[in-house]
Amino acid sequence: MKDIIVAKRDGIARVALNRPSARNAVTLAMWRELADIFSHFASDRDVRAIVLAGEGKDFSVGADISEFDNIRDDKRQSATYEVAVDACSGAIAALGKPVIATISGYCLGGGCHLALACDFRFGDRTATIGIPSAKLSIVYGVRSVQRLLALTGVANAKRILYSADRYPAEQAMSMGLIDEIHDDASLATERFLTRLADNAPLSIAGAKYMLNGLSMGAGGLDLAVAQQLVDVASDSNDFREGRRAFAEKRAPRFRGE
Repeated sequence: MKDIIVAKRDGIARVALNRPSARNAVTLAMWRELADIFSHFASDRDVRAIVLAGEGKDFSVGADISEFDNIRDDKRQSATYEVAVDACSGAIAALGKPVIATISGYCLGGGCHLALACDFRFGDRTATIGIPSAKLSIVYGVRSVQRLLALTGVANAKRILYSADRYPAEQAMSMGLIDEIHDDASLATERFLTRLADNAPLSIAGAKYMLNGLSMGAGGLDLAVAQQLVDVASDSNDFREGRRAFAEKRAPRFRGE
């Protein structure tokens, strides 16, 4: 049985963590596989948007701590492990396509790390989010702390990291950890991404790059790359198609080129 399942339909890819018996705990091999999966989506013209979810009742309880004695036993191994984790979240954040984490049940530690890298987090009423690193003597990685800070503000980020508490859906939303709560978060995610998939891919890619870079603080945004994204969109067939569609009073048909 595969630990990660990828399915595609109508321009939307669904990436599912598939270890429900372990509450979708993420192994080192899974961190690396997820990085590859999201990196490859960048060149997949058939994928316009992505859902990240967990099979079963939980999104993910986080990193698989049962393997830490073998792969994260000292600072050298921890550094190697963090490279894999950051490469995974970096691939999600760098992908110029919208990504939504659909959260049910536990979304803890490394699971929260994955969700923070997504553009949006839709939860159902069972969602419970927390970062228990202070109960393991682990310092959460810099990039994840920056994403947490950008979403929740400094006071909430300190509360989350210092306390190692778990927050139910309504409280998590009030703190900025969840964007929307739905009885059926999967359906809400699909409907929202279907809308986004009809919009201009170059516009979304440019906006995502700029907003993510600016949210990461000083030096997070490469102004030359940002300008290049503006220029590519300005010279694109999609821009011409958008103008024609507006003049003809019809829905545009964007192709990402």
